[in-house]
Amino acid sequence: MIPNIIYYEEESLNYTLGKSLYEKYKSAEWVKIENHNNIPELRSNPNCEFARMKQNLVIGIRKTHKYVPNSKTSDFLVPYTSSGCSAMCLYCYLVCNYNKCSYLRLFVNREQMLGKLIKSSNHSSTELTFEIGSNSDLVLENTITGNLEWTIENFGKNERGYITLPTKFDMVDSLLNLEHKGRTIIRMSVNPQEIIKKVEFGTSSLINRVKALNSLKEAGYKIGILVAPVILLENWEALYKELFNILADTLSQKVKNEVFFEVIFMTYSYVHRMINAEAFPNAIDLYNKDIMTGRGRGKYCYNSITRDKGEELLRFEITKHFPKNKIMYVV
Repeated sequence: MIPNIIYYEEESLNYTLGKSLYEKYKSAEWVKIENHNNIPELRSNPNCEFARMKQNLVIGIRKTHKYVPNSKTSDFLVPYTSSGCSAMCLYCYLVCNYNKCSYLRLFVNREQMLGKLIKSSNHSSTELTFEIGSNSDLVLENTITGNLEWTIENFGKNERGYITLPTKFDMVDSLLNLEHKGRTIIRMSVNPQEIIKKVEFGTSSLINRVKALNSLKEAGYKIGILVAPVILLENWEALYKELFNILADTLSQKVKNEVFFEVIFMTYSYVHRMINAEAFPNAIDLYNKDIMTGRGRGKYCYNSITRDKGEELLRFEITKHFPKNKIMYVV
């Protein structure tokens, strides 16, 4: 990524990572800000500027470190080294939180965050799993900061607990020779290639995600597959059947022996619709009033009949192709 503009909190340049990022991008335009959470000139931009704003970087210091209990594939959701993303998936849940300001924010106080992770892990009577990638894609972020490589090796040295993260990207080569000690779980998000092409702008292709997953397993990582988000386009049944045929044909036997599945159906929103209409006027409309219903303030999900049909097909396809692998949950 070559950022258009870098917005930075002045104090962030006192940190090792902040200094490194300044050297890496010193030819870029740097704009000093008071708070990474509130950049008025970006908040006031029209929705049509969404894609251009994704080419900005924001560098600051993370001040919120509250862990949120989780009951899926981790014990806690952990605020970590970034939030937002430079990709432009039309359904991105971060848009619900940050609106059009879901650009990539990097936090330089990584030593503080990793220190809390290790302390929390060591003080527990049981081994905990920490989800560190719920606010960003750390594989993508790593291409800018090197934070994921640094985290995996340093957390692995502690030899207690696990960290986990999802990704839609295939840039994993720098992770393959790390001393991870089996303490990192990487879950690859997948969708039919047609959906990736039409909806998940700026992410890796399906086949490259599969290759990355095979490489990660070969390197000894614990791995999982997220079928997420499930998007029920007009021809969704054929698309998802094809997806599982491809996975069955291209995943390595080592992956098939271990991989677990998570399934998440798409939640859409009024905010998404407004931004996408202006930022991507020629893109597919993910809202379908015939099969969607309201879910909380300004949000939409698939109605129960449609969702149940989708879950039935997905469970069937996973069980058909991967009969020995666990489905962790369907939501």
